[in-house]
Parts: sequence; structure tokens; C-alpha cells
Amino acid sequence: MTSAVAAPPATGGKRPVLLLRRINDRLAAELRSRFRVLNFYESGAPLLAFLAAAAAGPDPPLAAVVVAGGAIQVNAAFLDAVPSLGCVVTTGAGVDHVDLAECARRGVAVAGAGTVFSTDVADHAVGLLVDVLRRISASDRYVRRGLWAARGDYPLGSKLSGKHVGIIGLGSIGSLIAKRLQAFGCTISYNSRRPKDSVSYNYFPGITDLAAASDVLIIACALNNETRHIVGSGVLEALGKDGVVVNIARGGIVDEAELIRALKKGRIAGAGLDVFEKEPDVPAELLSMDNVVLTAHEAVFTTESNWDLADLMIANLEAFFSGGPLLTPVLPK
Repeated sequence: MTSAVAAPPATGGKRPVLLLRRINDRLAAELRSRFRVLNFYESGAPLLAFLAAAAAGPDPPLAAVVVAGGAIQVNAAFLDAVPSLGCVVTTGAGVDHVDLAECARRGVAVAGAGTVFSTDVADHAVGLLVDVLRRISASDRYVRRGLWAARGDYPLGSKLSGKHVGIIGLGSIGSLIAKRLQAFGCTISYNSRRPKDSVSYNYFPGITDLAAASDVLIIACALNNETRHIVGSGVLEALGKDGVVVNIARGGIVDEAELIRALKKGRIAGAGLDVFEKEPDVPAELLSMDNVVLTAHEAVFTTESNWDLADLMIANLEAFFSGGPLLTPVLPK
């Protein structure tokens, strides 16, 4: 669908855009060369006060760039504070921080990151899995502490080749993870809302059955009301004492308390986690576990993907203001 062409700014010059994401100098310069940027993080104001002040100006903003991950929620209160808004450009693959139903009700278009991050997230998922199985980070710490000479060789890890891998969510990211792990000689199964005719992997309609048939469970689905805490005690029990969980999706998909209990009791073998329920806070129990590899919700971030994201954000904004279709619409106008 195509949005209507936005009216010219009342004061002339550049169109005002709300920026609700911390950005690097290159992207800041690119945005400011095209738009009048109203930066929340430079304002020092509370969020709703910042939005209300922007909305009260002579040129109320029609578009906003919003960070993903839940730090800022685009909900009814957000939209009430800046009723002029016609487009939200979010900078993540997930949109669980955007109330899509409320945006649709108000006619607010939403653009996401599309597949900009898919390759990097898939690479990161495989990296986490290799690290957990082969104990790379734990072995690194062992060597750095001088324990190799003092105690001898580090305990053996487990090979990746031949593992049965279950993937929850076979979208863009999940599909790329599957292709990478096939190259390692893994057998792939998956769960999604429906079977996909384009692949020959085994399909499981239930998460517990998928876990029971897998050595590794990789979470690559969206977070929503249906998927919150779908990986809980029963699924972990089905995965078994030699099983590994990798989560590069959203922390809320896994019942974190149950995961910690399973790891403590040896009900599963390990975990590779890039996301957590209450970021940036990570449970202290996970920090002390050598069979757990942790990263700071960074699977999406490489130098290359940051440049690609910058270009995509600007292209979506320019498409909205010119009345053209968004390049990566989640919710068209």
C-alpha cells in the first residue's frame, strides 16, 4: 500500500523526525543532512514529556525512528503524546515493542529492519552453539587463569557434526541457521505456525515433541502472547540432560527461571544466550556457569549491518515522506 504524501513542513526546510535510538556519528550526520532530528537521548526529558513537547511545536513530527528490544514501547500512551505521527521506523527484526493493533487503528505505518540482520544473527547463533558444545569460552578462561599447566587438559567438549537440531521459527533467520548447520552435517527439524512447502526438514507442530527429538533447541521466533515462555520446564525436560538451548530471538520466549533450574540440576547440558528477560540485567546464577555462553543482545550488530541498517532507515523515511511504499513494511499505511 502507498501512504499519502506528507505535507511540507510549516516552517519550511527539513521535515522533523523523532529519534529514539542511540546512533553512531555517521548515521547521525546522514539523518541530520536530510531531516530535522529531534533526539530523545539528547533532550534529558522523560519520554512522554519529550514527545508532548515535540508534538506542540509548529512542525509536529510525522515520523519516528525507534530502538527495538523493549527500551521504548510504542503503545497507546506513546501515540497519544504525539498524535501527528504517521510512521514508525523500528530498527530491529522484532516488533514486540510496537503495538501493531493500536498503530493500525490510528493509521500509523510501521517499517522494520527486514532481513538486514538475518545473516549476522544466523552466524551468531551458530557461533554460540559451537562455543557451548566445544567449551571455547570456558577453555579460554581456563588457559588465561594458568590452569592448563597446573591441572592439565581441559575436559572434552561435544562435536557439532551429526547433532539433531530443532529450530523454533523457520523465518528468514531460522532458515539461514538451518542452512549453516546442514553444512556441519546436522539433521534439521523445525516448528512454526504451519509447515513450509519450500523445505524438506522434519516439521513438528508441538514444541515439546520437537525438543524430545533434538540434541539442540534454537529459538528464532518472534515474541508475542502465544510464544511468551513457550520454552519452559516441560520443553527443557524433553530436551534432556545432553541438550543445549540457544536463544537469539527474545528473552521472554524462554522461562528464564526454569532454564536456570534446569541448568543447575543438570537437566540440560548448556545454553548459549544472546537475549534475556530483563535486559540489561542478567541473572547472577548464569554468570557463574561455565556451560553457559552469554552475549549482550549483540547478534544483530556488525559494522556491516549497522551501515545497511542506516541506509534502510533513511530509505524508509524518505519513502514515507514522498508517499511511496515503505521498503520493509510491517504495517503499511
